[in-house]
Amino acid sequence: MNVAEVEQALLALDQHDRAAVIHRGLRSLDADDANVDQAEVDAAWRTELHSRIDDIDSGKVELLDVNESHAQLRAELAARRK
Repeated sequence: MNVAEVEQALLALDQHDRAAVIHRGLRSLDADDANVDQAEVDAAWRTELHSRIDDIDSGKVELLDVNESHAQLRAELAARRK
């Protein structure tokens, strides 16, 4: 198949299948991803999410209102620019 034929076939897919093909294509560009076990990645993310939830529940971290968070970020950026 040439590029035009591949593009035409891709665009004929439904949105979900098209996204899956594009995702796999993008992952194929990074050689390091070729040997990644998706189940391991998913497990690592679940562990990270549980850790973050535990930090919130224990009071180790404080959640901020989005507007407050943005204000803090703007203040930090302004301070760096000085």
